[in-house]
Amino acid sequence: MADRSTAPVKNTVKDTVKERPLRKPDWLKIPIRRGNNMAYVEDLIRDSSLNTVCKEANCPNRMECYSNKTATFMILGSVCTRGCRFCNVTGGEPGCPDPEEPAKLAEAVQALGLKFAVVTSVTRDDLEDGGASVFAQVIREVHALDPPVGIEVLIPDFQGSREALHKVLEAGPEILNHNIETVPSLYETVRPDAVYQRSLDLLAEVKTSRPLVYTKSGLMLGLGETEEEVMKVIRDLHESGCDFLTMGQYLRPSKDHLPVKKYISPETFKKYEQAALSMGFKAAACAPFVRSSYNAAVMLEAVKG
Repeated sequence: MADRSTAPVKNTVKDTVKERPLRKPDWLKIPIRRGNNMAYVEDLIRDSSLNTVCKEANCPNRMECYSNKTATFMILGSVCTRGCRFCNVTGGEPGCPDPEEPAKLAEAVQALGLKFAVVTSVTRDDLEDGGASVFAQVIREVHALDPPVGIEVLIPDFQGSREALHKVLEAGPEILNHNIETVPSLYETVRPDAVYQRSLDLLAEVKTSRPLVYTKSGLMLGLGETEEEVMKVIRDLHESGCDFLTMGQYLRPSKDHLPVKKYISPETFKKYEQAALSMGFKAAACAPFVRSSYNAAVMLEAVKG
């Protein structure tokens, strides 16, 4: 297991060689719109002192999801102990978790009238269990709603701790999501504090210990990976027992983050999706604007019929 000591790291790459930004293709241009429920969701999240990955990660689907009265909640604060160079979430030294957060999140889920909730977190390597106990409490609070609400949790790697992972699994999430993010050759550049095999092992452990829990993982493309590398990751995920796969285009959050190396065509995304399904994934969603939590309930409904 990796050393738990963590120094504050900012998610910037100011030392990266300056490159002329690529021109966005037409398929990546989103019309600006504001739905009827946008203000309601924003006010509810603010008044509940909650965070969403929609806002913190600057998700391109935020307007659509908020307008549909849904959001991906982000627990354990808004400051991450790691410095992934693609991520817009603030890196640094986080504060203590809010003990009321699980209950407040469940109340927000009920107020939104959700039938399925998606919850992720910043990475908290400073906590003894990486925040696993908070994930578990959130799952229990959401399941205790009347009527009960299903839940997908998108978890960090807990530095390889099986004990932490099992705390989450014992609470019984419907879907356990852990993103592989990119191909192995880019880990040192893209997510230097993560380990490719450790993430695969986490997903495999879920299926070994809790085979009825669906597993899910996702990649972002356009950081310099080759098609051959992507296909290898898809195979590795399938061999680890992964049920659901998502892929989307990496979009640079700011000039201080890694640049986009290539915009992947919708046709190429479709090819990856078809390859995943032919390998035996239960469901796959691969397209430029797909994110790991986008339309999360749809995959579950598809496999349950």
